[in-house]
Amino acid sequence: MSVKDKLAELGIELPPVVPPAAAYVPALRTGNYVYVSGQLPFVDGKLPVTGKVGAEVTTEDAAKHARQCAINIMAAVDDLVGLESVVRVVKLVGFVASAEGYTGQPVVINGASELLGEVFGEAGKHARSAVGVYQLPLDTPVEVEAIFEVQ
Repeated sequence: MSVKDKLAELGIELPPVVPPAAAYVPALRTGNYVYVSGQLPFVDGKLPVTGKVGAEVTTEDAAKHARQCAINIMAAVDDLVGLESVVRVVKLVGFVASAEGYTGQPVVINGASELLGEVFGEAGKHARSAVGVYQLPLDTPVEVEAIFEVQ
């Protein structure tokens, strides 16, 4: 099954690539790797929620937003090289705006990791970091960046 077929089966339509908010590009290819800049959980050009996880945002909701970050990551890869050229998801780095004492960052970033596993199968298994931070751009609760190996 193609990646696009798998996305359709999951009911996922890739959105347009979110335009950069500063001096960077959404994704960059060098050799056989695509580096995707940190993606926020934009839906239709808007952040659906703001705040810190463990305070204004629940772990479960933050995981859904991390999943949206993964969808936005796939949109950037598809726009640059096409998702069918992906050989493997190499690494994710997830940042979680965390309330004091919050330690569930790995569960939040599972929202992105699990979706990439569903879409890419064995090639979706990746190395990962899940980092708690005090503040993220635009007061988003989560941001995810990624590295892909491509043909």
